[in-house]
Formats: sequence, structure tokens, C-alpha cells
Amino acid sequence: MKMILLLYLEDDAPCVRSLLEEHDVLAYSELPLEGHGEGRRAGWYGDIPPFHSRMAFTVVPEARAEELLDAVRACRGCQDTRHPIHALQLGVEEVAHSGPSGSGQS
Repeated sequence: MKMILLLYLEDDAPCVRSLLEEHDVLAYSELPLEGHGEGRRAGWYGDIPPFHSRMAFTVVPEARAEELLDAVRACRGCQDTRHPIHALQLGVEEVAHSGPSGSGQS
């Protein structure tokens, strides 16, 4: 199993949701984020306003993870091409869930 984290601008949320749907990812979570990064100083104000970003994450089989990373690499639908969708793959060593048995694994 692999965990995929997707980081993107809020305006690209529809694109990311479509990407997940097209690759049969039915269960995922999304969070709003405040992104900070490099850029040009905004003159009078001196600082760059934070980005309205989002993060989605899901746990999928290894083959599906490879598909998702390839789909992100091929994606050309970002609203702002200076801020692409970023995907990170993390290994999942073990999964547990609560319930009557208390030690379910999948």
C-alpha cells in the first residue's frame, strides 16, 4: 500500500477531484492549507500573501499509486502553471482500524 499526498492551489481542486475519479480513487480526504513560498516582494506591502492551497490524501495499492503519479506528471489542466499540482508517494508499513476486533488489518 502507498499513501499519495496531493498539494495544489484551491482553484485546481476540480482538476484534482477529476483526476482521482478517473483513476477510481473513491476514498480520500481534503484539507485547506495556507501555503507560503518564494516570489517577488509586493512593493509597498513587502510580503507575499499566502496561497490558498489544499491537500488531498489517499491510501491505494502500489499499482494505483504509480498510475496517479503518472497522471499528475501528464496533467496540463492547472489554473496557474507557475504552481503545478505536486504529488508525493509514501510507503505504508501497516494499517490498523478500530472496531470490535481492535486489530483489523487491510
